[in-house]
Amino acid sequence: MATGTLILVRHGQSQWNLENRFTGGTDVPLTEQGRAEARAAGETLRGCRFDRAYTSELERAQETLRIILSVTRQVDVPVECDATLNERSYGELQGLNKAETAQRLGEEQVFGWRRTFRGRPPGGESLQDTQARVLTYYRTAIEPHVRNGETVLVVSHGNTLRALVMALDGISEAALPDLTIPTGVPRCYRIDAAGAIQACYSL
Repeated sequence: MATGTLILVRHGQSQWNLENRFTGGTDVPLTEQGRAEARAAGETLRGCRFDRAYTSELERAQETLRIILSVTRQVDVPVECDATLNERSYGELQGLNKAETAQRLGEEQVFGWRRTFRGRPPGGESLQDTQARVLTYYRTAIEPHVRNGETVLVVSHGNTLRALVMALDGISEAALPDLTIPTGVPRCYRIDAAGAIQACYSL
């Protein structure tokens, strides 16, 4: 029975990560640290041969992927960019400083918007909304290749990957606030032809 590998990587630090701002769907660049994190991810993945890669339509994820493929000398890997893998929208909060917003609107309110499954910021998406679109894309576009025995690299965003990992790992809503996807650290799943996860580990 074929066993494939799914590798998830959150993009390196972006300029608004550095400035502690709600980024969401805003297209901001990587910082130099973010590029270094992408290079480090590439070094970690040097022994992996990718059959295909997926990323969002946002530059910080695309640049991270380009750096990883360059470091691993696999620039010819087929890449699909899709807005379905974009970061969740923070709506009216995008561009605002997180600490200042929490001070103004209340720590508990902002925590609920940021970390819970159903909290929806004004004009934005909840993680539940994000999971609905990401899972549909994963099941139709990505998982079939993994179940066919391929090694697939996905470079995306913190909340996008939190939504996917929550589903893959069976994480409960109660435990979700503790789930954080670090920048530039590959998370790997070994998945068999039936779609069952045989192993999960970080590199």
